Amino acid sequence: MEYMHQVMSEADCLFSSSDLQRAIAEMADAMGQRLKDQNPVMLSVMNGGLIFAGQLFPKLNFLLETDYIHATRYRGQTSGGEIHWKAEPATPLVGRVVVIVDDILDQGSTLVALRDYCLQQGAIEVQIAVLVEKLHDRKFDPNLKADYVGVQVPDRYVFGYGMDYKGYWRNAAGIFAVKGM
Repeated sequence: MEYMHQVMSEADCLFSSSDLQRAIAEMADAMGQRLKDQNPVMLSVMNGGLIFAGQLFPKLNFLLETDYIHATRYRGQTSGGEIHWKAEPATPLVGRVVVIVDDILDQGSTLVALRDYCLQQGAIEVQIAVLVEKLHDRKFDPNLKADYVGVQVPDRYVFGYGMDYKGYWRNAAGIFAVKGM
């Protein structure tokens, strides 16, 4: 545990909680303009999207349904492997606009799998909202773009606001970069 405290004490704060609240409010406004008449299904991706979704959903002033989906590649590690499905949404997606709400667009393989799953389930459109987009050119699908992005970060290992470092610090009140990573 001491190691995890050291990671936090040495980390660089890239965005404070107030920075993120402003970004989320701007995203909510953009989503309201685009989705206000769509009655979308908002799918929070567990566990990473939980904090972001909890901040975003109350700011959305239009009819919507919420649900969650749980697929992971990391399982407490710092690099991803195969997709492991843990939970599918209970809400039918047939004929619906679906918005996947996740913590980060990094390489994007999990988001591609989630998008494809929603389309296979009959969604007529799938949009992606991420709190963080990591800037690099190693995307799984170079054409994958988030429809809504809160903030952009450099190509470093980031945590906080839902993103973890080895299973910890999802609860950090800001976006932090691990020293040396």
